Amino acid sequence: MAILRNIKSSFIKTPSPFFTFLLVSPFTSLLSKLPSPRISRPYSSSRPRSYIFVIFLLILLSLLGLSQLRLVSVSQNPSPCPSFPTLLSPPTSHPPFASLSSKNHEPVVLSRSATVPLPVHPVSGNATAEEAEFWAQPDGKGYRPCLDFTTQYRKASAKISKEKQKFLVVVVVGGLNQQRKQIVDAVVIARILEAALIVPVLEVDQVWKDESEFSEIFDVDHFKRTLQADVRVLSSLPSTHLSSKPIINGHMPDNVSPLWIRTKFLTELNRGGVLILRGTYSKLSKNLPLDLQKLRCKVAFHALRFTSPIQELGDKFARRMWIKGPYIALHLRLEKDVWVRSGCLTGLGPEYDDIIRKTRESQPQLLTGRLNMTDTNRRLAGLCPLNALQVARLIKALGAPRTAQVYRAGGEPFGGALALQVLVREFPNIITKEMLAREGELTPYMNRSTVMAALDYIVSLSSDVFFPSHGGNMGSAIQGHRAYVGHRKFVKPHYGGMVRFFENTSISEAEFRSTMKKMHRKYQGQPEKRTKKGSSRDVIAYPVPECMCRHGIRSLLRS
Repeated sequence: MAILRNIKSSFIKTPSPFFTFLLVSPFTSLLSKLPSPRISRPYSSSRPRSYIFVIFLLILLSLLGLSQLRLVSVSQNPSPCPSFPTLLSPPTSHPPFASLSSKNHEPVVLSRSATVPLPVHPVSGNATAEEAEFWAQPDGKGYRPCLDFTTQYRKASAKISKEKQKFLVVVVVGGLNQQRKQIVDAVVIARILEAALIVPVLEVDQVWKDESEFSEIFDVDHFKRTLQADVRVLSSLPSTHLSSKPIINGHMPDNVSPLWIRTKFLTELNRGGVLILRGTYSKLSKNLPLDLQKLRCKVAFHALRFTSPIQELGDKFARRMWIKGPYIALHLRLEKDVWVRSGCLTGLGPEYDDIIRKTRESQPQLLTGRLNMTDTNRRLAGLCPLNALQVARLIKALGAPRTAQVYRAGGEPFGGALALQVLVREFPNIITKEMLAREGELTPYMNRSTVMAALDYIVSLSSDVFFPSHGGNMGSAIQGHRAYVGHRKFVKPHYGGMVRFFENTSISEAEFRSTMKKMHRKYQGQPEKRTKKGSSRDVIAYPVPECMCRHGIRSLLRS
C-alpha cells in the first residue's frame, strides 16, 4: 500500500548555532571596529587586557541572547494583531521564497514563509478614467494577517507536536485546489485528535488522471517545519506501526464538529494507533474554534508551498507577464467536465450540446446537485459558468481596455478555438502558460494536470485583476490568498443578477455597462467578513476576521 511506504530521510550538517549567531550578530561589526593596539607606545601596554575583557563581555552577552532566542517559538507567533503591520507588505521586487533552501531545518518565521505575489502596477497616467477605475485596487481598510494563537493552544502544542503513538493518514482526491482544501482540514483533524499526521496521500482522480505524489507538488520539508509547533508531520508511518491494523473510514457526514471527530475516532485511535480517512472534502465544519481557524490559514497561506522547480517556473511566467505591464488573470472554466457536471448548455450550438447531454446520460453520477432542475432553470438561477461571450461582455463593461494582457488559466476549452472566438475578438492579447513557456520548460510536466494548475495558480496570484468565470475551488483559493496578501482586486461575478441582462436584447450597451459596474461595485476584493452572510463561508476564502486584524493609522504608527 502506498501509504505504508518508507521514505528515506535526508540529513544535512549545519554549523553550530553559536557560531552562526556570532556571524550574524551586531556584535560582529562592533568587534571589527575596535582599534588595534599601538605597540610603539609603551604607556598603552595595558590596553590589550581591556580589549580581552570587552570581547569576553560581548561573547557572554551573545550566549545570553542565544539562550533567549531558543525560548521563543517563532513558528507560532503569539504577538497581538497590531504587531503585524508589515507582515506581508508589498515588496519592491518579487521575494525569493521559492529559492529558500528546503533543507534548512531552522524554524520557519511566519512573516517570511507566506507566498507573496509580485507588486501591483501603478495606474498609468495615460489611462482613461474608466481604465484607471478598472485597474485600481480595493481599499484593504487596514486589515493585516494576525495568526496570534492563544496561550492555551500554545501550551497544548508542547505535547501534541511530539506525539509518537497516534497517527493519522488522510487520502485526498480531486484536482489541485480541491486537494489543498483537504490537506488543510487534514492538519486540523490531526490537531483535534492530537495525532501525528502522515504526509497526505494524493489519490489518482478519474477526471484529472494525475499520478503525482505530495512531494512532487508541495515542499514537504517546508510543510513540516512550518507546522512543527502545531502538529507532528512524518513522511511515512514508523516501523513500530507498520503492522498495526488501521481504522479505515471512507465517509464522513457534512459539517462535523471537533466534538464529533473526537467522539467518533479517539477511543479506537488510542487503541489501534492508526486512523485512515478518505472522503473528507468539505466535511469539517466551517465554524471552528478561533485557534483552529487560524491553523487553517497557517496551513493554506504559509505551509502549503509548491516545490522549488514548480514555484520557480511559475515565477518566471508571472514575471514575463508582469514586465509588460498590468494584466488580468482569467480562470476560464470551459472544459468538457465542467459542462457535464454543471448540467448547463455550452452556448456552442446543438452539436456540442448533444455531446454533453449524451455524456451526462451515460455518467449521471457526474452531475453535481439540483438534479430536478432543467438547464434553463440552472442558467436563470445563476448556477452555470459564464461562457466566452458573457465573460468578454462583462470584462469590457467593467472598463478593461481592449489592449489589456489577459492570462487565461484553466484547461483546454470544450470546442477548442470556437469556444474562445468571441473572447479573442474583443481581447486579442490573450496569453497562456504554453505561450509563455520557452522550449523545454513545460516538457517535464506534460500530462500532469496538477502541476499545470499550480502554474496557473502562481501566475494568477500575481495578476493585477483576477476574474473567475465560474465559482469553484481555484476561485475561492485565489480569492482568500489575494485577500491575505493585501486584498488585491478580485472581481466576483454576480451570476444570478447578470443573467437577465445578458439575455435582454433591448438594453443598450451603455446601459449594460452602467448596470454591470453598479452590480459589481462591492464585489471587487474588498474585505468581507466570513460571518457576514451566515455560516457557510470558508475561512480560506474569507480570512477576515479570524486570520486578519484591522489596523488603524494610529496602531500602524505605534507598531
